[in-house]
Amino acid sequence: MPPRTPLTREHVLRAAVAFADEHGIGSLTMRRLGTLVGVEAMSLYNHVRGKSDLLDGMVDLVFAEIELPGAGADWRDAMRARARSARAALARHRWAVGLMESRAAPGQATLRHHDAVIGCLRRAGFSLELTAHAYSVLDSYVYGFALQEAALPFDGPDETAEVANRIMDTLPTGDYPYFAELAEHHVLRAGYDHGDEFDYGLELILDGLRSRATP
Repeated sequence: MPPRTPLTREHVLRAAVAFADEHGIGSLTMRRLGTLVGVEAMSLYNHVRGKSDLLDGMVDLVFAEIELPGAGADWRDAMRARARSARAALARHRWAVGLMESRAAPGQATLRHHDAVIGCLRRAGFSLELTAHAYSVLDSYVYGFALQEAALPFDGPDETAEVANRIMDTLPTGDYPYFAELAEHHVLRAGYDHGDEFDYGLELILDGLRSRATP
């Protein structure tokens, strides 16, 4: 029988992330995680100090997946790429949406991420105050959209049309005319994908930031 690979902190964290991806963060306990990696729950404390430290590490792994601004990158291109990458990471790890900014002991990937984004904006000429405003509004938008996207009762254009048609069938004729107009002429048009709204809203934010950053 081959020797078992020694357990490491990264192994524990990645197992926890995989469990949360499949079952949700609310189902994650030290006992279940121990079973998953093949050890008693108490053995996990050799690698994580407790549940809070476990969550810190899990969030850090998610931050490590998000694209960082490259050296010399145009700030607008960098923020766009970073926002799209963050949205994709949060789609992979839906449990993380409410935890990304909640940690009081951020890990190295988290700190590296924040520093890189702040540095990109500062090098682009953003004042310290505008940098703080930009970071806040961008993250609020990304996290908010990810939370909304995770809660929608449909996934993809086909399901969107199915849900919209079902709702439309229940509306009394002539009631809620603006809702019906939006559904019929926007949501139900060929090729509509709710996910496309993300890029549109992101460009509005970037346009606004550019206007504030320009002397």
